[in-house]
Amino acid sequence: MRARASDMGACVMRNIKTPFSKSDTSSGGHDHRRCVDHALNAAERVCAAAGARLTPLRRRVLLEVWASHDPIGAYDILRRLKGDALKAAPPTVYRALDFLMKYGLVHRLESRNAFIGCRTPESAHAGHFLICARCGDVAEFDDDRLDGTISDAAARVGFAAHRAAVEIRGLCPSCQENDDERTTAP
Repeated sequence: MRARASDMGACVMRNIKTPFSKSDTSSGGHDHRRCVDHALNAAERVCAAAGARLTPLRRRVLLEVWASHDPIGAYDILRRLKGDALKAAPPTVYRALDFLMKYGLVHRLESRNAFIGCRTPESAHAGHFLICARCGDVAEFDDDRLDGTISDAAARVGFAAHRAAVEIRGLCPSCQENDDERTTAP
């Protein structure tokens, strides 16, 4: 599996350059505004190219998804929007999220019923995820061979796959390292 390179530089879900590496974010040197600016600029470009409108509510929902690199649920987004002048109810938030997913701006983590910003919305990809069972970190990865294997398996049985979501649960390198330190401590 290979990590998709990001033109956001320091921002690959809470991960830098490769899934789960902790270089910039763990030192406190992470400028999250760059991530948000990149996401908003990419959203504007994607919507303009598709002739779609990034309405104020859709933009605000996207901002809430990108408020951190942690997955967020629709009702958490709704709670954050309550004080806004925008009229938000569960159906409007879900419609905004559906729009953002349709244009590849966010991904839905099926196992968590939550959403996470896509770091490469301008390139078509399935969006596969490595999810740490201990700390909750999530890393998006792209693997053309995996996509091909899924497509081939579906085609062999005559299945018309519309969407494939691969979520792999395990331990990130940091949590594995912490396990190693605990088992070797005197």
